[in-house]
Amino acid sequence: MTARVSLFPLGAAAFLAGALAVPLLRAQDLKSFEQRITTKVLPNGLTILICERPEAPVFSYTTFVDAGDVNDPSGESGLAHMFEHLAFKGTTEIGTKNWPDEKIALQKVEQAEQDVEAERRNPLGPDKQKLAQLEDAFKKAQADAQQYVVPNQFTEVAERNGAEGLNASTGLDETQYFWSMPENRLELWAWLESSRLAETVPREFYKERDVVLEERRMRTDSNPIGRLLEQFLATAYVAHPYGRSGIGWPSEVSQITATEAMDFHKKFYVGSNLVVSVVGDVKAAAILPMLEKYFSKVPAGPKPLLMTTLEPKQFAEKTVFIREQSQPFYIEGYHRGSYKDPDDTVYDAISDIMSNGRVSRLYRSLVRDQQIAAEAQGFSPYPGDKFAGLFAFYAVPLPGHTPQEMAAAIHKEIDKLKSTDVSDEELAMFKTRARADLLRGLADNQGLSQALAEYQTRYGDWRELFNQLDKVDKVTKADIKRVANQVFVASNRTSAWIETQAPAQPEKPAEKAGGNAGEAR
Repeated sequence: MTARVSLFPLGAAAFLAGALAVPLLRAQDLKSFEQRITTKVLPNGLTILICERPEAPVFSYTTFVDAGDVNDPSGESGLAHMFEHLAFKGTTEIGTKNWPDEKIALQKVEQAEQDVEAERRNPLGPDKQKLAQLEDAFKKAQADAQQYVVPNQFTEVAERNGAEGLNASTGLDETQYFWSMPENRLELWAWLESSRLAETVPREFYKERDVVLEERRMRTDSNPIGRLLEQFLATAYVAHPYGRSGIGWPSEVSQITATEAMDFHKKFYVGSNLVVSVVGDVKAAAILPMLEKYFSKVPAGPKPLLMTTLEPKQFAEKTVFIREQSQPFYIEGYHRGSYKDPDDTVYDAISDIMSNGRVSRLYRSLVRDQQIAAEAQGFSPYPGDKFAGLFAFYAVPLPGHTPQEMAAAIHKEIDKLKSTDVSDEELAMFKTRARADLLRGLADNQGLSQALAEYQTRYGDWRELFNQLDKVDKVTKADIKRVANQVFVASNRTSAWIETQAPAQPEKPAEKAGGNAGEAR
């Protein structure tokens, strides 16, 4: 599951680099970006952002879809992720040998799949012989449709023309598509990207469904920590879809249909729900007419209404644990607000102070001084930030230590946050690193493209990206202590852990009369 890429990541940050941030920010201030960024809302509602950055003859882009796993309809978990896979299968012009004939073949595939599902769900029980015949017909229909497919043509065309970092991601809150390319291939990119948004084809859908099921088996079913995290979120949430499996429950993924995927596309892949940002060696005045021509073919439609389900307040501590023949692991989470919460930046400060590098409190205490953990961190928001999420802490015990020791050590550090102000140095380092992190994001075309698209989507104005530092500067020691006391309480906590289970010992053979068991004869 993919949560927001935080403006203030938890990776180690160079403090001295941060000291240079203030003068550098003056060179890359909001006014400077306003002079280089053009925003255009097309008649279909799609927003285009163009940032002129002529340092190298390349550009990067991000298509930001304001829909993710959390928008999967009930009973269809995994659908947003499935559609992301579908977006690489081509269009009515790309990836097909004969679209009119393929379209008819795909309709037959869908009808055959519906026949199979109808028999499987027969209230009186499926007729095994009939079901086998229908499954054979379904396989045959897929084989007939496959003859029209040019495999991987979309990706090959892009990469043959210099695309790098071609990828996509489905988070709980959004879906993103992105790559970088030489600037003289901009029109090819516009045709490719607008075509797959507007002319999506459910090509090889059921093959991809099998791929996603295998992905689930690898990431979750065969991974003890993956299984634990799925149960952890399902326990922490009783109402909101954040508690649902992001990649999807097996019984639901295995029954998702191409028809359902295209319905999802029709609802969420509309102009008003999309932001496309382009950053690089481009001139807005020169390319905007061309971008309008291509992206205007994306269907118009009303922006989907925001989900109204709210997670009710948690009144009692909840725990879940699994026994596995694997390394122990501990995680706990506390409910917190969304990215719109006035204390959102305070949570960033707590994450930084508790977890950022070897000077962080959790590392110094659990890893360096007590030597009971291989790793210990706090992070937020999890699993998403568009809606109320969790502030989580986790630790990986060293051999001979238990999840319960991790919990006690983490709680001791949390209690210090509640009772004692953080130091001047800790607060100053957080603010310095925040500036440095922003600079690193702005220096990279792809990072800037993603940030602009995300902030335009979340706030309706990319300029809010620069207002984050004002919020950082306003965080105080009292804010940190206040939030810690309000949020990090037992009744708001869900804990989960893996207890290491020893392998079962083979049974000893029973002794036989007249001799010892295993005795040579």
